[in-house]
Amino acid sequence: MKVVVQRVTSASVSVNKTVLSSIKDGYLLLVGFQQGDTVNEAQYIASKIAKLRIFSDKEGKLNLSIKQINGQILSISQFTLYGDTTKSNRPGFSNALNYKEADLLYQEFNRILKEEYNIIVHSGVFGEHMEIALVNDGPVTIIIEK
Repeated sequence: MKVVVQRVTSASVSVNKTVLSSIKDGYLLLVGFQQGDTVNEAQYIASKIAKLRIFSDKEGKLNLSIKQINGQILSISQFTLYGDTTKSNRPGFSNALNYKEADLLYQEFNRILKEEYNIIVHSGVFGEHMEIALVNDGPVTIIIEK
């Protein structure tokens, strides 16, 4: 599992030119699953994200978590995180988890963030062509893998 965490001042997701979800201060998450991923990876990474301290405190140090700033999450499924270009210029996606299993893990990952860590989580539509708009704050971007 791989998640790209972007600290944002705003982010939104649209499908067919219709905004489905938007947030203010928080994280935009690009979430990908690979072959062999289980709920264990989803739990581990959800815990890391909930406890990640990349918001500035009064001294300007990256010291606060998303909970401490009352931030929200916009979670976007992103199978292309496992695009492999080692053999050609056209990415291969054979390492990405199959659609059905990835959808189940994605839903579980979002549920863990919501229910176990009490974070407000918005999402796009799994498997749809989405347009993502964001204002990256900093910029601060972290990649978390397991």
